[in-house]
Amino acid sequence: MTSHAAGLAIVVLTLVGIAAGSLPVVRMNRATMAIVGATALVLVGAIPLGDAYAAIDLNTIVLLFGMMVLNANLRLAGFFDMVARRLGHHAHTPAVLLAVTVFAAGILSAVFLNDTIVLVFTPLLLEVTRVAGLSPLPFLMAAATAANVGSVATLVGNPQNMLIGVSSGIGFNRFFVAMAPVAIGGLVLVTLVLFAVYRGALAPRAVEVGTAPARRVHRPLLRKSIVASILLVIALVAGMPVPLAALGAASVLLVTRRLKPARVFQEIDWSLLVFFSGLFVVTAAAERLGVTNAVFGWLQRSGTGIPVLSVAAAVLSNIVSNVPAVLLLRPVVEGLARPEVGWLTLAMATTLAGNLTLLGSVANLIVAESAGHHGVQLSFREYLRGGVPITLLTLGWGILWISLTT
Repeated sequence: MTSHAAGLAIVVLTLVGIAAGSLPVVRMNRATMAIVGATALVLVGAIPLGDAYAAIDLNTIVLLFGMMVLNANLRLAGFFDMVARRLGHHAHTPAVLLAVTVFAAGILSAVFLNDTIVLVFTPLLLEVTRVAGLSPLPFLMAAATAANVGSVATLVGNPQNMLIGVSSGIGFNRFFVAMAPVAIGGLVLVTLVLFAVYRGALAPRAVEVGTAPARRVHRPLLRKSIVASILLVIALVAGMPVPLAALGAASVLLVTRRLKPARVFQEIDWSLLVFFSGLFVVTAAAERLGVTNAVFGWLQRSGTGIPVLSVAAAVLSNIVSNVPAVLLLRPVVEGLARPEVGWLTLAMATTLAGNLTLLGSVANLIVAESAGHHGVQLSFREYLRGGVPITLLTLGWGILWISLTT
Protein backbone atom coordinates (compact mmCIF):
# COMPACT_ATOMS: atom_id res chain seq x y z
CA MET A 1 0.00 0.00 0.00
CA THR A 2 1.40 3.40 -0.97
CA SER A 3 1.84 6.10 1.63
CA HIS A 4 -1.02 8.06 0.01
CA ALA A 5 -3.41 5.13 0.18
CA ALA A 6 -2.25 4.27 3.71
CA GLY A 7 -2.78 7.87 4.77
CA LEU A 8 -6.32 7.96 3.35
CA ALA A 9 -7.13 4.67 5.10
CA ILE A 10 -5.88 6.01 8.43
CA VAL A 11 -7.84 9.26 8.02
CA VAL A 12 -11.05 7.36 7.23
CA LEU A 13 -10.58 4.86 10.07
CA THR A 14 -9.82 7.64 12.54
CA LEU A 15 -12.84 9.73 11.54
CA VAL A 16 -15.14 6.69 11.56
CA GLY A 17 -13.91 5.79 15.04
CA ILE A 18 -14.39 9.35 16.26
CA ALA A 19 -17.92 9.40 14.84
CA ALA A 20 -18.79 6.06 16.48
CA GLY A 21 -17.06 6.95 19.74
CA SER A 22 -15.28 3.59 19.89
CA LEU A 23 -13.66 0.87 17.79
CA PRO A 24 -14.25 -2.91 17.98
CA VAL A 25 -12.05 -4.98 20.30
CA VAL A 26 -9.84 -2.09 21.55
CA ARG A 27 -10.74 0.19 24.46
CA MET A 28 -10.24 3.62 22.89
CA ASN A 29 -12.16 6.86 23.20
CA ARG A 30 -12.24 9.80 20.78
CA ALA A 31 -9.13 11.38 22.27
CA THR A 32 -6.98 8.26 21.99
CA MET A 33 -8.22 7.58 18.46
CA ALA A 34 -7.31 11.13 17.38
CA ILE A 35 -3.81 11.01 18.85
CA VAL A 36 -3.08 7.46 17.57
CA GLY A 37 -4.41 8.38 14.13
CA ALA A 38 -2.24 11.51 14.08
CA THR A 39 0.84 9.51 15.04
CA ALA A 40 0.13 6.86 12.42
CA LEU A 41 -0.19 9.53 9.72
CA VAL A 42 3.24 10.89 10.62
CA LEU A 43 4.73 7.38 10.63
CA VAL A 44 3.41 6.55 7.13
CA GLY A 45 4.67 9.85 5.75
CA ALA A 46 1.26 11.44 5.13
CA ILE A 47 2.44 14.52 7.01
CA PRO A 48 5.97 15.41 8.25
CA LEU A 49 6.48 15.68 12.01
CA GLY A 50 7.29 19.40 11.81
CA ASP A 51 4.11 20.09 9.86
CA ALA A 52 2.15 18.02 12.36
CA TYR A 53 3.42 20.21 15.19
CA ALA A 54 2.61 23.34 13.17
CA ALA A 55 -0.94 22.06 12.48
CA ILE A 56 -1.84 22.18 16.18
CA ASP A 57 -3.58 25.51 16.71
CA LEU A 58 -2.31 26.69 20.11
CA ASN A 59 -4.78 29.59 20.17
CA THR A 60 -7.67 27.11 20.23
CA ILE A 61 -5.99 24.91 22.86
CA VAL A 62 -5.29 27.96 25.06
CA LEU A 63 -8.86 29.19 24.68
CA LEU A 64 -10.32 25.82 25.64
CA PHE A 65 -7.98 25.54 28.64
CA GLY A 66 -8.80 29.05 29.86
CA MET A 67 -12.56 28.47 29.67
CA MET A 68 -12.19 25.11 31.42
CA VAL A 69 -10.34 26.73 34.33
CA LEU A 70 -13.05 29.39 34.64
CA ASN A 71 -15.86 26.83 34.49
CA ALA A 72 -14.08 24.57 36.98
CA ASN A 73 -13.87 27.37 39.53
CA LEU A 74 -17.51 28.34 39.04
CA ARG A 75 -18.57 24.71 39.39
CA LEU A 76 -16.48 24.17 42.53
CA ALA A 77 -17.89 27.38 44.00
CA GLY A 78 -21.43 26.06 43.50
CA PHE A 79 -22.42 28.81 41.05
CA PHE A 80 -24.21 26.67 38.47
CA ASP A 81 -26.06 24.65 41.09
CA MET A 82 -27.16 27.84 42.87
CA VAL A 83 -28.45 29.47 39.67
CA ALA A 84 -30.30 26.35 38.54
CA ARG A 85 -32.01 25.90 41.90
CA ARG A 86 -33.08 29.53 42.15
CA LEU A 87 -34.57 29.40 38.68
CA GLY A 88 -36.34 26.14 39.54
CA HIS A 89 -38.02 27.73 42.54
CA HIS A 90 -39.77 30.20 40.23
CA ALA A 91 -41.29 27.45 38.08
CA HIS A 92 -44.74 26.63 39.50
CA THR A 93 -46.24 24.68 36.57
CA PRO A 94 -44.76 22.12 34.15
CA ALA A 95 -45.01 24.55 31.22
CA VAL A 96 -43.20 27.30 33.12
CA LEU A 97 -40.56 24.82 34.30
CA LEU A 98 -39.97 23.77 30.70
CA ALA A 99 -39.65 27.37 29.48
CA VAL A 100 -37.32 28.25 32.37
CA THR A 101 -35.18 25.21 31.61
CA VAL A 102 -34.92 26.11 27.91
CA PHE A 103 -33.95 29.74 28.37
CA ALA A 104 -31.76 29.24 31.42
CA ALA A 105 -29.79 26.43 29.78
CA GLY A 106 -29.58 28.36 26.51
CA ILE A 107 -28.45 31.67 27.97
CA LEU A 108 -25.91 30.12 30.34
CA SER A 109 -24.51 28.02 27.48
CA ALA A 110 -23.78 31.17 25.51
CA VAL A 111 -21.38 32.33 28.22
CA PHE A 112 -20.11 29.02 29.57
CA LEU A 113 -19.50 25.77 27.70
CA ASN A 114 -22.75 23.95 26.92
CA ASP A 115 -21.38 20.68 28.28
CA THR A 116 -20.86 22.30 31.68
CA ILE A 117 -24.46 23.51 31.81
CA VAL A 118 -26.10 20.15 31.07
CA LEU A 119 -23.74 18.45 33.53
CA VAL A 120 -25.24 20.60 36.31
CA PHE A 121 -28.83 20.87 35.07
CA THR A 122 -29.50 17.17 34.49
CA PRO A 123 -29.38 15.88 38.09
CA LEU A 124 -31.33 18.92 39.30
CA LEU A 125 -34.09 18.37 36.73
CA LEU A 126 -34.27 14.69 37.65
CA GLU A 127 -34.68 15.65 41.30
CA VAL A 128 -37.36 18.27 40.60
CA THR A 129 -39.41 16.02 38.32
CA ARG A 130 -39.17 13.10 40.76
CA VAL A 131 -40.48 15.17 43.66
CA ALA A 132 -43.21 16.74 41.50
CA GLY A 133 -44.26 13.44 39.95
CA LEU A 134 -43.53 14.68 36.41
CA SER A 135 -42.08 12.81 33.45
CA PRO A 136 -38.43 13.92 33.23
CA LEU A 137 -38.18 13.40 29.46
CA PRO A 138 -39.48 16.81 28.28
CA PHE A 139 -37.13 18.60 30.64
CA LEU A 140 -34.10 16.48 29.76
CA MET A 141 -34.81 17.19 26.09
CA ALA A 142 -35.12 20.89 26.93
CA ALA A 143 -31.76 21.01 28.69
CA ALA A 144 -29.89 19.16 25.92
CA THR A 145 -31.37 20.89 22.89
CA ALA A 146 -31.44 24.37 24.45
CA ALA A 147 -27.81 24.12 25.57
CA ASN A 148 -26.80 23.34 22.00
CA VAL A 149 -28.94 26.12 20.49
CA GLY A 150 -27.94 28.75 23.05
CA SER A 151 -24.25 28.03 22.60
CA VAL A 152 -24.38 29.27 18.99
CA ALA A 153 -24.63 32.88 20.21
CA THR A 154 -20.99 33.46 21.18
CA LEU A 155 -17.45 32.41 20.35
CA VAL A 156 -17.08 30.76 23.77
CA GLY A 157 -20.35 28.80 23.78
CA ASN A 158 -18.95 25.54 22.41
CA PRO A 159 -15.66 24.08 21.13
CA GLN A 160 -16.47 24.43 17.42
CA ASN A 161 -17.29 28.12 17.84
CA MET A 162 -13.98 28.62 19.65
CA LEU A 163 -12.21 26.98 16.74
CA ILE A 164 -14.10 29.15 14.23
CA GLY A 165 -13.32 32.30 16.20
CA VAL A 166 -9.60 31.59 16.16
CA SER A 167 -9.56 30.50 12.51
CA SER A 168 -11.74 33.29 11.12
CA GLY A 169 -10.51 36.31 13.07
CA ILE A 170 -14.13 37.41 13.58
CA GLY A 171 -14.37 39.56 16.71
CA PHE A 172 -16.46 38.61 19.72
CA ASN A 173 -18.89 41.52 19.25
CA ARG A 174 -19.37 40.93 15.53
CA PHE A 175 -20.04 37.24 16.07
CA PHE A 176 -22.51 37.92 18.89
CA VAL A 177 -24.48 40.50 16.89
CA ALA A 178 -24.71 38.09 13.96
CA MET A 179 -25.56 34.94 15.91
CA ALA A 180 -27.51 36.00 19.01
CA PRO A 181 -30.78 36.31 17.01
CA VAL A 182 -30.22 32.77 15.70
CA ALA A 183 -29.92 31.56 19.29
CA ILE A 184 -32.92 33.52 20.60
CA GLY A 185 -35.17 32.44 17.74
CA GLY A 186 -33.89 28.90 18.13
CA LEU A 187 -34.76 28.81 21.84
CA VAL A 188 -38.29 29.96 21.04
CA LEU A 189 -38.58 27.15 18.49
CA VAL A 190 -37.22 24.60 20.98
CA THR A 191 -39.90 25.65 23.48
CA LEU A 192 -42.72 25.46 20.93
CA VAL A 193 -41.65 22.07 19.58
CA LEU A 194 -41.33 20.53 23.03
CA PHE A 195 -44.71 21.96 24.04
CA ALA A 196 -46.22 20.27 20.98
CA VAL A 197 -44.41 16.94 21.39
CA TYR A 198 -44.99 16.63 25.16
CA ARG A 199 -48.27 18.53 25.57
CA GLY A 200 -49.81 15.67 27.57
CA ALA A 201 -46.96 15.68 30.10
CA LEU A 202 -47.14 19.48 30.45
CA ALA A 203 -50.79 19.76 31.45
CA PRO A 204 -51.39 22.55 34.02
CA ARG A 205 -50.73 21.51 37.61
CA ALA A 206 -48.82 22.82 40.60
CA VAL A 207 -45.14 21.92 40.78
CA GLU A 208 -43.36 21.48 44.08
CA VAL A 209 -39.59 21.63 43.61
CA GLY A 210 -38.86 19.92 46.89
CA THR A 211 -36.54 20.74 49.76
CA ALA A 212 -33.51 18.57 49.04
CA PRO A 213 -30.35 20.17 50.45
CA ALA A 214 -28.49 22.34 47.97
CA ARG A 215 -24.80 22.04 47.38
CA ARG A 216 -22.74 24.27 49.67
CA VAL A 217 -21.72 27.55 48.07
CA HIS A 218 -18.06 28.50 48.50
CA ARG A 219 -18.63 32.25 48.73
CA PRO A 220 -15.03 33.58 48.54
CA LEU A 221 -14.36 31.43 45.48
CA LEU A 222 -17.75 32.39 44.05
CA ARG A 223 -17.01 36.11 44.35
CA LYS A 224 -13.60 35.70 42.78
CA SER A 225 -14.96 33.56 39.94
CA ILE A 226 -17.72 36.06 39.17
CA VAL A 227 -15.17 38.91 39.10
CA ALA A 228 -13.00 36.88 36.70
CA SER A 229 -16.05 36.19 34.51
CA ILE A 230 -16.93 39.88 34.40
CA LEU A 231 -13.34 40.76 33.50
CA LEU A 232 -13.47 38.17 30.73
CA VAL A 233 -16.63 39.68 29.25
CA ILE A 234 -15.17 43.20 29.47
CA ALA A 235 -11.98 42.05 27.73
CA LEU A 236 -13.94 40.31 24.97
CA VAL A 237 -16.21 43.29 24.36
CA ALA A 238 -13.17 45.60 24.34
CA GLY A 239 -11.69 43.57 21.50
CA MET A 240 -8.94 41.62 23.26
CA PRO A 241 -8.03 38.39 21.41
CA VAL A 242 -10.37 35.69 22.69
CA PRO A 243 -7.64 33.18 23.69
CA LEU A 244 -5.71 35.85 25.62
CA ALA A 245 -8.86 37.05 27.39
CA ALA A 246 -9.72 33.49 28.47
CA LEU A 247 -6.17 32.79 29.62
CA GLY A 248 -6.12 36.09 31.56
CA ALA A 249 -9.34 35.17 33.40
CA ALA A 250 -7.94 31.71 34.14
CA SER A 251 -4.70 33.21 35.47
CA VAL A 252 -6.63 35.43 37.88
CA LEU A 253 -8.30 32.32 39.31
CA LEU A 254 -5.10 30.27 39.49
CA VAL A 255 -3.61 32.80 41.94
CA THR A 256 -5.29 31.49 45.09
CA ARG A 257 -4.73 30.87 48.79
CA ARG A 258 -7.71 28.59 49.46
CA LEU A 259 -8.12 26.23 46.53
CA LYS A 260 -5.32 23.82 45.64
CA PRO A 261 -4.37 23.97 41.94
CA ALA A 262 -4.57 20.19 41.77
CA ARG A 263 -8.28 20.41 42.64
CA VAL A 264 -8.90 22.73 39.69
CA PHE A 265 -6.78 20.64 37.32
CA GLN A 266 -8.83 17.56 38.26
CA GLU A 267 -11.84 19.32 36.75
CA ILE A 268 -10.10 20.04 33.43
CA ASP A 269 -11.15 17.83 30.51
CA TRP A 270 -7.62 16.97 29.44
CA SER A 271 -8.91 14.37 27.00
CA LEU A 272 -10.68 17.13 25.03
CA LEU A 273 -7.39 19.02 24.67
CA VAL A 274 -5.68 15.82 23.50
CA PHE A 275 -8.58 15.18 21.11
CA PHE A 276 -8.26 18.64 19.55
CA SER A 277 -4.47 18.33 19.22
CA GLY A 278 -4.68 14.99 17.45
CA LEU A 279 -7.57 16.09 15.28
CA PHE A 280 -5.67 19.15 14.05
CA VAL A 281 -2.98 16.81 12.72
CA VAL A 282 -5.47 14.34 11.21
CA THR A 283 -7.35 17.04 9.30
CA ALA A 284 -4.10 18.70 8.18
CA ALA A 285 -3.01 15.36 6.76
CA ALA A 286 -6.43 14.94 5.12
CA GLU A 287 -5.94 18.29 3.42
CA ARG A 288 -2.52 17.24 2.13
CA LEU A 289 -4.05 14.00 0.83
CA GLY A 290 -6.62 15.87 -1.24
CA VAL A 291 -9.74 15.33 0.88
CA THR A 292 -10.40 19.05 1.22
CA ASN A 293 -10.02 19.61 -2.52
CA ALA A 294 -12.59 16.89 -3.15
CA VAL A 295 -15.06 18.51 -0.74
CA PHE A 296 -14.42 21.94 -2.24
CA GLY A 297 -14.96 20.57 -5.74
CA TRP A 298 -18.25 19.01 -4.72
CA LEU A 299 -19.41 22.27 -3.15
CA GLN A 300 -18.44 24.24 -6.25
CA ARG A 301 -20.51 21.89 -8.39
CA SER A 302 -23.45 22.04 -5.97
CA GLY A 303 -23.16 25.77 -5.23
CA THR A 304 -21.48 27.50 -2.30
CA GLY A 305 -24.49 29.45 -1.08
CA ILE A 306 -25.65 29.54 2.52
CA PRO A 307 -28.28 26.75 2.17
CA VAL A 308 -25.87 24.31 0.46
CA LEU A 309 -23.03 24.98 2.90
CA SER A 310 -25.46 24.65 5.82
CA VAL A 311 -26.74 21.29 4.66
CA ALA A 312 -23.22 20.05 3.92
CA ALA A 313 -21.99 21.14 7.35
CA ALA A 314 -25.03 19.66 9.10
CA VAL A 315 -24.69 16.31 7.33
CA LEU A 316 -20.93 16.14 7.89
CA SER A 317 -21.42 17.04 11.58
CA ASN A 318 -23.71 14.05 12.03
CA ILE A 319 -21.25 11.77 10.24
CA VAL A 320 -17.94 12.72 11.89
CA SER A 321 -19.12 15.09 14.69
CA ASN A 322 -19.10 18.89 14.66
CA VAL A 323 -15.48 19.69 15.54
CA PRO A 324 -14.01 17.39 12.85
CA ALA A 325 -16.57 18.83 10.41
CA VAL A 326 -15.34 22.36 11.10
CA LEU A 327 -11.72 21.32 10.66
CA LEU A 328 -12.45 19.52 7.39
CA LEU A 329 -14.43 22.46 6.02
CA ARG A 330 -12.06 25.14 7.28
CA PRO A 331 -9.93 25.30 4.10
CA VAL A 332 -13.12 25.29 2.01
CA VAL A 333 -14.56 28.30 3.84
CA GLU A 334 -11.24 30.17 3.61
CA GLY A 335 -11.45 29.83 -0.17
CA LEU A 336 -14.97 31.24 -0.50
CA ALA A 337 -15.62 34.66 -2.05
CA ARG A 338 -17.23 35.78 1.23
CA PRO A 339 -15.41 33.83 3.95
CA GLU A 340 -17.01 35.65 6.90
CA VAL A 341 -20.46 34.56 5.75
CA GLY A 342 -19.09 31.05 5.36
CA TRP A 343 -17.70 31.05 8.91
CA LEU A 344 -21.00 32.26 10.39
CA THR A 345 -22.88 29.64 8.39
CA LEU A 346 -20.48 26.94 9.53
CA ALA A 347 -20.87 27.95 13.19
CA MET A 348 -24.65 27.98 12.89
CA ALA A 349 -25.04 24.71 11.00
CA THR A 350 -22.52 22.58 12.91
CA THR A 351 -23.97 23.71 16.24
CA LEU A 352 -27.66 23.33 15.45
CA ALA A 353 -27.06 20.03 13.67
CA GLY A 354 -26.00 18.61 17.01
CA ASN A 355 -29.65 18.36 18.00
CA LEU A 356 -30.61 15.93 15.23
CA THR A 357 -29.85 12.70 17.10
CA LEU A 358 -28.81 11.62 20.56
CA LEU A 359 -25.27 11.09 19.23
CA GLY A 360 -25.13 14.54 17.62
CA SER A 361 -23.35 16.33 20.46
CA VAL A 362 -21.49 15.61 23.67
CA ALA A 363 -24.12 17.61 25.60
CA ASN A 364 -26.82 15.16 24.46
CA LEU A 365 -24.75 12.19 25.59
CA ILE A 366 -24.04 13.78 28.98
CA VAL A 367 -27.77 14.22 29.57
CA ALA A 368 -28.58 10.66 28.50
CA GLU A 369 -25.77 9.07 30.51
CA SER A 370 -26.48 11.12 33.63
CA ALA A 371 -30.18 10.25 33.41
CA GLY A 372 -29.31 6.59 32.95
CA HIS A 373 -27.30 6.60 36.18
CA HIS A 374 -30.50 7.74 37.91
CA GLY A 375 -32.68 5.06 36.31
CA VAL A 376 -34.22 7.26 33.61
CA GLN A 377 -33.79 6.21 29.97
CA LEU A 378 -33.62 8.83 27.25
CA SER A 379 -33.52 6.49 24.27
CA PHE A 380 -32.30 7.19 20.76
CA ARG A 381 -35.85 6.85 19.44
CA GLU A 382 -37.33 9.07 22.13
CA TYR A 383 -34.78 11.76 21.42
CA LEU A 384 -35.70 11.79 17.71
CA ARG A 385 -39.26 12.87 18.54
CA GLY A 386 -38.05 16.30 19.52
CA GLY A 387 -34.58 16.36 17.99
CA VAL A 388 -35.57 16.06 14.34
CA PRO A 389 -38.18 18.88 14.22
CA ILE A 390 -36.01 21.12 16.41
CA THR A 391 -33.01 20.65 14.11
CA LEU A 392 -34.97 21.21 10.89
CA LEU A 393 -36.76 24.31 12.19
CA THR A 394 -33.73 25.93 13.84
CA LEU A 395 -31.53 25.24 10.80
CA GLY A 396 -34.21 26.79 8.60
CA TRP A 397 -34.33 29.84 10.86
CA GLY A 398 -30.53 30.13 10.92
CA ILE A 399 -30.28 29.90 7.13
CA LEU A 400 -33.00 32.53 6.72
CA TRP A 401 -31.43 34.94 9.22
CA ILE A 402 -27.91 34.74 7.80
CA SER A 403 -29.25 35.03 4.25
CA LEU A 404 -31.22 38.16 5.11
CA THR A 405 -28.53 39.91 7.18
CA THR A 406 -25.22 39.16 5.41
